[in-house]
Amino acid sequence: MINKEKTKIKKDSIVIKFAGDSGDGIQLIGYKFTYGAAFNKNKAINFPEFPSEIRSPRGTVAGVSSFQIHFGDEDVLAIGDEYDVLVVMNAAAFKSSIKNLKKRGVIIANKDGFDSKNLKLAGYETSPLEKESLKDYMVFEIPVETLTVEALKETLISKTDKERCKNMFVLGFVSWLFNRQPENTDEFIKSRFSKDPEIRDANLKALWAGYNYGDTTESIAVQYDVPKAKLKKGRYRGIMGNHAIALGLVAASQKSGLPLLYCSYPITPASDILKFLSGYLNFGVKTFQAEDEIAAMCAAIGGAYGGALAVTGTSGPGLALKVESINLAVMLELPTVIINVQRGGPSTGLPTKTEQSDLLFALYGRPGDSPLPILAAASPSDCFYMAYEACKIALSFMTPVILLSDSYIANGAEAWKFLSIEELPELPTTMIKKVENYQPYARNEYMSRYWAVPGNPYTIHRIGGLEKSPVSGNVSYFSEDHQKMTEIRKQKIENIARNIPSQKIELGEEDGDILLIGWGSTHNVIKSVTKELIEENKKVSHLHLSYIHPLPENLGNLIKRFKKVIIPEMNTGQLLKIIREKYLVDAIGFNRVYGVPIKQGELKQFILEQLNS
Repeated sequence: MINKEKTKIKKDSIVIKFAGDSGDGIQLIGYKFTYGAAFNKNKAINFPEFPSEIRSPRGTVAGVSSFQIHFGDEDVLAIGDEYDVLVVMNAAAFKSSIKNLKKRGVIIANKDGFDSKNLKLAGYETSPLEKESLKDYMVFEIPVETLTVEALKETLISKTDKERCKNMFVLGFVSWLFNRQPENTDEFIKSRFSKDPEIRDANLKALWAGYNYGDTTESIAVQYDVPKAKLKKGRYRGIMGNHAIALGLVAASQKSGLPLLYCSYPITPASDILKFLSGYLNFGVKTFQAEDEIAAMCAAIGGAYGGALAVTGTSGPGLALKVESINLAVMLELPTVIINVQRGGPSTGLPTKTEQSDLLFALYGRPGDSPLPILAAASPSDCFYMAYEACKIALSFMTPVILLSDSYIANGAEAWKFLSIEELPELPTTMIKKVENYQPYARNEYMSRYWAVPGNPYTIHRIGGLEKSPVSGNVSYFSEDHQKMTEIRKQKIENIARNIPSQKIELGEEDGDILLIGWGSTHNVIKSVTKELIEENKKVSHLHLSYIHPLPENLGNLIKRFKKVIIPEMNTGQLLKIIREKYLVDAIGFNRVYGVPIKQGELKQFILEQLNS
């Protein structure tokens, strides 16, 4: 039972950050807390961060893994610049995270992680928890490892395994702190460790030991009550961006009646798509882990030629390796979807950090004039819809399509409302079976060629990377044919603009002082800042692009209605360059490449400066 004497503080929303060593189970704490928030009908978004190295140095700042969550009512949009509660497992985690804790915020520290060894590894001479600078914070020191081992003293597992259960102790404690029963975590543990009853029971004991510690200790006399969000009626689940992409592909396969073939070489942060899809064999999904990126792309092209819904996935360095094969898919005009989950670059760069720096490469990074459509997902749940839309465009226009995601939304999670297959739009294809006088490069009203799969005596034809005659598809070296085919490929992609939704202003009026244009994972932070500024009677509007190439036909007219255009991006100004070039507007860039999402406060201050200039 909850101790009735505890003071309950009501908050519309809370930002909490967990931080510790990579081996402390921080990511598991974060995801289970996020799903617990969704289970309790809160809106929640998260931001996981972890080192690039597989075995990062324990106890050091370089080895810190963290997980930030913003949960609460319907106003939860961005991850939050600062956190209300900081949970740290050791001194290094404290050092790397304390700067963004709100004044008068709460610090929950594992006292056992501030011993002399951990202090030295973090670069402290004395414990930072004892400094005068923390007088404005509520600091709770809990010997988490000691209490966990004590709670499990009667179990038969080793002391090391007992200490590993400390993340469940912490999860139980924060469940109590936010006034909620951890039933969903209880069920998760029972399912996860069903084949190892000793480990299962130990984790369950640790979970409830943490919960009961909060309930019974006199040193912590506060709890937080966070209201439920007003969600539309329906069934919801917590979903990560990579998983949403996978489900969108499965849905497209089921709706189109085509078998899904996903070909990929493992690369952070796209690997989970391959892993997740491998569990859908019962839906006819085939996954292929290739020996390299080139092989993965070529296998996808082979699958498309054979009549499959062919998809490949990668991140920035892998997209570079796929370029020659993507060019082949452009020449062959075969429907293939290329998913690029962006990360910090260049080269190996920051493989576990987020960035939006592949846009220009996706648009221009191929030899010759080889245009293709580019889409971008805005949030974890939007990944489902944009993956489905990418398949629709590929099948309708017989073209490779690039879908851009990034590490922030790929590893982030939010509540997603289940759809029925009937709610999804149809996925028409150009596939033909029996036709008289078949011509491989004859075209329909979209200028798309018809899709003929091998084994059909009526549609025998050759394919290859050499230039084609406009109708027969025979190899041609005539300059007139190359001119004609280049124009056709270009016009086909431009025609897509007539078949995508008109661009809408998402928030604000259709004219005013400033128009904020975003794409990809900047969606929520731009929307949040726009909402604040509108409430302050500023004439600011937000427009978010899902279709980057071709751009919506009415975009230029919308842009002209505003005095200034600001484009926030996690790069050095890539969409900015595209908008300036196409619409001859002196758009202003707000660019950050810190490897983390754009901060609300920084963006808002920049907009206010532009309003006053």
